[in-house]
Amino acid sequence: MAMEIAQAVTAAQKGDKQAFYYLYQQYVGRVYAICWRLLANKQKAEDASQEIFMKVWQQLAGFRGDSSFATWLHSIATRTAIDIWRQEKYLRLTDSSDEQPELAEQAVECASEDAPLEQAIQRLPAQARAVFVLFALEGYQHQEIATLLGIAEGTSKAQYFRARQLLQEWLADE
Repeated sequence: MAMEIAQAVTAAQKGDKQAFYYLYQQYVGRVYAICWRLLANKQKAEDASQEIFMKVWQQLAGFRGDSSFATWLHSIATRTAIDIWRQEKYLRLTDSSDEQPELAEQAVECASEDAPLEQAIQRLPAQARAVFVLFALEGYQHQEIATLLGIAEGTSKAQYFRARQLLQEWLADE
């Protein structure tokens, strides 16, 4: 019988590694997707995912259930991926449009009809990609994105517009 998320969280908070592994199995795909979309590099996304779950294990005792576990985990995942993105100097305020990130070898758990979109997202310049992922896919508002990335709200909106234009252009050519 499958364990419930709430039961697994409670058990993991008491040090049950099997319960934590169950949580890992339930959420690793979603965490990896966030990392892959932001970092545009398979190895870095895998490393970031592992780092995120290490943080979750270390901070699990502090999870009080004010929000769902998934929301809490998503927040840690997004912030950690952005921190890694910044450390790796993916954020360039003078991002040039001819700068292309490394493409991952495989799409992130997406249906075949989504593969062209996923591949096009990976082709976006770093800052435009980050804003697009955070706004269109993760549901953040431009003010939140500006704070997370350390850019102006207007820059976030401009980068989102730029990303949409590029994606429309590239997908129309397919």
